[in-house]
Amino acid sequence: MFRDEVQRGVKKDITGIHYETGMPVRIHVENGIIAKISELKGENLADPDLFLAPGLIDNQVNGYDGIDFGAQDIDNGKIKKAAEAIWRDGVTSFLPTLVTNAHEKLLKSFAILSAALKDSFLASSIPGFHLEGPYLSKESGFYGCHPVEYLRNPSIKEFREYTEAAEGKIIETTVAPELSGAMEFISICTENNIVVALGHTNASSEQIEWAVSFGARISTHLGNGCANMIHRHLNPLWPQLSNDRLTPSIIADGHHLLPDEIRVFYKVKGPENIILTSDVTYLIGMAPGYYEYMGSRILKTEEGLIKNPELNCLAGASMPLKKGVENMLEITGCRLGDAINMACKNVARVLNLNDRGTLETGKRADVILFKLTGNKLNIKETYLEGNLVYSDSLNNK
Repeated sequence: MFRDEVQRGVKKDITGIHYETGMPVRIHVENGIIAKISELKGENLADPDLFLAPGLIDNQVNGYDGIDFGAQDIDNGKIKKAAEAIWRDGVTSFLPTLVTNAHEKLLKSFAILSAALKDSFLASSIPGFHLEGPYLSKESGFYGCHPVEYLRNPSIKEFREYTEAAEGKIIETTVAPELSGAMEFISICTENNIVVALGHTNASSEQIEWAVSFGARISTHLGNGCANMIHRHLNPLWPQLSNDRLTPSIIADGHHLLPDEIRVFYKVKGPENIILTSDVTYLIGMAPGYYEYMGSRILKTEEGLIKNPELNCLAGASMPLKKGVENMLEITGCRLGDAINMACKNVARVLNLNDRGTLETGKRADVILFKLTGNKLNIKETYLEGNLVYSDSLNNK
């Protein structure tokens, strides 16, 4: 459904099976907000197999459907096209993510992205931006595919230029805490309500503990952004797993983590302290083959894995966030409600997005309707603030 086909309405009812309770409910929407949720008793649903849940929230989206958010030729039209593809996959809120790059290019990208938010409808789906880099480890393996020539120590002055270009919309940043100046950087970001994540790091246990004490709250795609060979005891994974104040984001796309790793992370952290992320790149939906990304030649395989053959590392992902929900159901055996909450409720909590992420009165009416076949989510409709932004019945005509 394209932008000019969005159906708007002041009042609307959305019915389906509640994703947590398993009971049929009616959500009454007024002015984009959930005004009332009523349990339906003795009423026949139009489709008794249709589940209803909060819209998914993705904190790490590098691009979508052929559109790279860090490309220097991106414009409002391309950002809208990407958003429409993202809604199709059940995500109602997402953070366009910029990765390590030259200073001037990052400034330009943030300026373009922030200008796009003048469109109020886009702004309602994009609460802010995520900067992953350039303040990452310079150790081989730990920086992954980030261009090493642009990696550098945190600079408060430089970061302030980014926030000005982004018009204050950077709400998450990933940093390696072992870098010089990182603790001051983490502290200042926290004071300014910017969520700090630890990632692409070979920090010691003490450095990670200090980072948390200064305000770091997320572990960016834990288990990745790490060298292929690490010390079995002294590595950055154990202290992040053992710290209850850190919420790991994980890429459960079937490529980035083994099932055993996902099960361990789930058992250690629990369903309320994990967030699912996609780390998806512009290659989602594109054919297998060789492409350019982050200044390197990368390969997308038939299975959807993206790798840098020269560096022998992964280079982002090509699966939507709902794939992670499906794999959590399959791998951990968790409840449907827990799997979905890891991709909405938990994300909203750690990002301080208090107006969304759950089905409650007073929250935004960001809602998805889907059918569940085995553990597969088939998105049928997506609502953003009560507005229908995707319908498979309309798109498939």
